This record gives sequence, structure tokens and C-alpha cells, in this order.
Amino acid sequence: MKVKTATDIGLAREENQDAVKSQFFGDNVLVVVCDGMGGERAGREASIMAIDEVFARFEGGYCDDLSDDEIRKLLISSISAANSVIYTKARLDFKNFGMGTTCVAAFVTSKTAFIANVGDSRAYIITESGMHRITVDHNVASLLYEQGKITADEMISHPQKNMLIRAVGVEKTVMVDIFILDYENKINLLLCSDGLSGYSTDSEIYEVISGSSFDELSDKLIQLALSKGGQDNVTVALISD
Repeated sequence: MKVKTATDIGLAREENQDAVKSQFFGDNVLVVVCDGMGGERAGREASIMAIDEVFARFEGGYCDDLSDDEIRKLLISSISAANSVIYTKARLDFKNFGMGTTCVAAFVTSKTAFIANVGDSRAYIITESGMHRITVDHNVASLLYEQGKITADEMISHPQKNMLIRAVGVEKTVMVDIFILDYENKINLLLCSDGLSGYSTDSEIYEVISGSSFDELSDKLIQLALSKGGQDNVTVALISD
């Protein structure tokens, strides 16, 4: 199994509030991307705290003979633990008020991929036919689309597309979306912050993926985001088995 990650501050921000980490557990791998929010470095602190807590809790509860359901529960509880840590931190210091982060995580074994998501960082599965989004954005624009109040085209440029309705650390508890993908021979996944997906279309991203080697892919996706103006921090993680 191969993993490649990259993150960039972009061209418009003073600080990179994204964070990314991968860690192997035997032949399996856990990869997490977080996109922090909040001023006065609170967003950066939130994303790093979330990454650290998720990996610490997952590693503490992981063993080789866990069932699929136990892995699912461990992934949820690890993100929930990060939520509690950030929520508490935000209420101990007024400067951290409003701090929080998105979180998209993938734990990939030789036959199954477990995807967890809170916020609008995304996970995609890459196939020969194209790029298919696994996760659902937890923002106002997506909610309005689900309610039938706006169209898919309106959702893309909606002024509230960056307003999250769910994030890690904002509320006392958090609801985590889980997706479980079984596969036979191979799987290719992309995790990314909205610094990539918010400024590039799926077809543009897939064009870069289909025309690049795995080793150069993360850097080329960063360059794609920068070529679109680089208005946000951008982070990508690629997993190939």
C-alpha cells in the first residue's frame, strides 16, 4: 500500500490551518486530513490537536484482530475524542472561541476502506471511469440542496458554501459520517481539504490524476489548486493499494 501527502499555505492566507498525517498499522494505514477554523492561530491549533488526538486514540484502541464493526466504532470514538478535547480547549480561553476543524479520515486494509467525515473536507474513490465522491459536505449550501431549495449548479457558487453546519470541536458532541467500502483487487483514494475541491472541478482533478504518476501526484494537485488562484490552504492525501 502506498500513501502520499502534501499541504501548502496557498497564495492568499497568512497561515496554513490545514494538517495531514498518515501512519501504518502493520499492512493497514490510517490517513487523516483536517482543515482548521478560527482566528488568532486557533484554526491551526484545532487541526493539529484533532490529528494528534485521533491518532493517539486510534492507536490506543487498535489491534490486529478487530472486526469491521469494531474498526468503525474506533474511528468514530477517535474523532469524538478529538471533538471533546477541542471543545474543552475553546471554552478555557476566550481567544479560542469558535475554534474547530473539519476531519476526513480513511483507514484502509487489504480488503476494506473505512471513511469517516465531519465538515467539508472530502474523500473520493478514483476508478478508471472517473472520480466519485464518497463523503457529503456538511455546509449550508449542501443542506439547502438536500432540502430542494437550490440546484446543484447554485450549490457550487452559493455564498454559504463555506459555512459549516458540522465541525469537530464546535459542539459538545459531534456526529460522524462513516462509509465502508469493500474491494477485491485494488483501491485508489483521494482525501483533500476544500482548498482543492472548492476551486477545482472533479473533472479537472481527475485529469491531473489520470495523467500523473503516483509519486508526483500530490505535488501536481497542489499546483492545480495554486493555478486556480490559491485562495485557501490546500491539502491532499492519496492512498493506493
